Amino acid sequence: MTTRIFIDGGHGTTGIEIGDRLAGRSELSLITLDEKDRKDAGARRDALNAADIVILCLPDDAAREAVSLIDNDRTRIIDASTAHRVADGWTYGFPELEPGHRERLANSRYVANPGCWPTGFLALVRPLVLAGLLPADWPVTVSGASGYSGGGKAMIADYEDAATAPSAFRPYGLTLAHKHVPEMTRYSGLAHPPLFAPAVANAYRGMIVEVPLQLRAMPGRPQIADLHAALAAAYAGSPIVTVAPLQDSARLSGLPIEVVGATDRLDLFLFGNDDSGQARLIAALDNLGKGAAGAAVQNLNILAGLPETAGLRL
Repeated sequence: MTTRIFIDGGHGTTGIEIGDRLAGRSELSLITLDEKDRKDAGARRDALNAADIVILCLPDDAAREAVSLIDNDRTRIIDASTAHRVADGWTYGFPELEPGHRERLANSRYVANPGCWPTGFLALVRPLVLAGLLPADWPVTVSGASGYSGGGKAMIADYEDAATAPSAFRPYGLTLAHKHVPEMTRYSGLAHPPLFAPAVANAYRGMIVEVPLQLRAMPGRPQIADLHAALAAAYAGSPIVTVAPLQDSARLSGLPIEVVGATDRLDLFLFGNDDSGQARLIAALDNLGKGAAGAAVQNLNILAGLPETAGLRL
C-alpha cells in the first residue's frame, strides 16, 4: 500500500527539491496538478483531501488557506512556511529537538517544518540548555550567513542578475524582529529572545550558523569538553546530525559556507580556548536540505512510518 503525497506549491524552490527527493520511491504515490489547475481552488481542494500527507510550500497566508481547504479528519500536513511554527496544535518538525520528540512527531497530524536558521541554532543550543550548561536566562547571540536561495525566487533573481547582484555579504534583519526569532526562543527553552544577526552570502546554497559564548562569565565556567560531551550525547547514533571531534575541529582554519554541500546533513563544530574562556559553536547545513526540503522529507518519512533517511542525501 502506497502513501499518497501532494506537494502544494511544488513548483517553487523548496517544492522542487522535495519532489526530487521523492522521485522513484515506490512506497509513495505523488498527486500532481496540471499547470492550469494549480491555481484552481476546486482542483487544489480535491488534491489536498485526496492525499494521506500534504506538504505545503507556500507563503504564510496561502498555507493557512490550504489548511482550511482540508475538510477531512485523515489528511496529515507538513507546513514548510512560517505560518504555524509556534501555533497551538502544531508539532515542531525538528525530530532531534529533545528526547521523545521524534515519537511526538510520529503521532502528530499537523507538523510545522522548522526554519533553516532555527535548525542550526536549536541543534547547538537546546542540548546545552537541557544539560544545564547554558542558563535559560543567558543573553545569547546567533549569527552567520546563508545562501541566497533561502530568500525565494525574488532574491535568487536579484543575485543571479549580474547587473544588479548585491554585495558578497549582506547583513539583514536589522530591526531585530526577524520572523525566525519566536521559534528560536520557544523551542530552545531560553527565557529571552536571542540577538539574531543573519546575513546573506553570494552563494546559491549552504549556510553557517554560529553561537559564540563567553564561557568565563557563565555559571560554573563550563569547559569546551563539557559542551562537546553534551552535544555528542544528544546526537549519538544520528544518521543526519554529526558532532565533529574536538581534535578535528582544532585542525580547521575555516569553514566554507558549502561545507556540507547539497546534502541533508547537519554538521556541528566546536571551537574554543579554555584559557580565555571563549567558545564558538557552529552548525553547517544546506539551507535547502536540512534547512528546508530535507527536513520535510525526513518528517514525511516519520509520519508515514518509513525509514527516516529514505530519499535523503547524506
